[in-house]
Amino acid sequence: MRNLNNIPLASLRVVEAVARHGTLARAALELGVTSGALSQRLTKAETALGQSLFIRTSTGLKPNRTCAEIAPRLTRVMAELSSILSDIDATQGTTLTVSVAPIFASRWLIWRINKFNQANPGIGLRVFPTVQVIDLDRSDVDIGIRVGSDPALGAGAAKLLDQRVFPVCSAGIADQISRPEDLLKFPVIRENDDLYGWRNWLSDHHLEMPRFPPGPTYADASLCLDAAMTGQGVFMAWETLASDALERGQIISPFRHRSLTGATYWLATSQYSARKPGVRKFAKWLEAELKCSQTFWNSPAG
Repeated sequence: MRNLNNIPLASLRVVEAVARHGTLARAALELGVTSGALSQRLTKAETALGQSLFIRTSTGLKPNRTCAEIAPRLTRVMAELSSILSDIDATQGTTLTVSVAPIFASRWLIWRINKFNQANPGIGLRVFPTVQVIDLDRSDVDIGIRVGSDPALGAGAAKLLDQRVFPVCSAGIADQISRPEDLLKFPVIRENDDLYGWRNWLSDHHLEMPRFPPGPTYADASLCLDAAMTGQGVFMAWETLASDALERGQIISPFRHRSLTGATYWLATSQYSARKPGVRKFAKWLEAELKCSQTFWNSPAG
């Protein structure tokens, strides 16, 4: 008869995550490992348990009858264990895991995070950059900084700020722009062929979406901003992406007007992590830093 003395808890966690997600890729993302590593762990878990628990199909992993019966119970147990660990962490220094979009992390958060570290030496931060929305109630992630019309997955969330867009370019191009229509005399920089934000900004100026001139295309917005810095054209940026470059004079915004996109920045927490003092301290610090940035964004120089 097997018992917890010879079945690693990590093996049960692997089984629970794979059963809930149905694919190695999504389960691996939640657990913070590669799909290959998780596949090996699943094999070890099944070996330790003495039986196969999944049916391998072309679309993913399907729990067999035994797994289907135990998976909901495992989910409840893992949630309770997470709650217990959160209660323990609440009484001592801790490490917080923050899930955040890579661009927000690299262009805004990383430049300010040392302020949090200096003010809170007993709290460690692990930044997990990903565009995926992590289920905070079923992962080790404490905080999710998300962008969208809602915080997703029903997690407890606080609104941080509305996303606003505006055109940016190099100083050489900005010198040649006096009217909104002048923007279209230059190459338009695209993120994966997308023209995100242009319709909103032009509409605020009573302009229709035109046939845009050709321009360079890059895989992510951070590269697009770099392209605008080097004079390759005009890019429709947003504040958390471009504010620091504006403040340092690396990029120019030829017009003061910012247009709402309908997207919102949220700080999301799970029902367990919300109780951690460290999470509350990080949330308070983040809100203060964003408010400080907004002061610059709304100033004549910003």
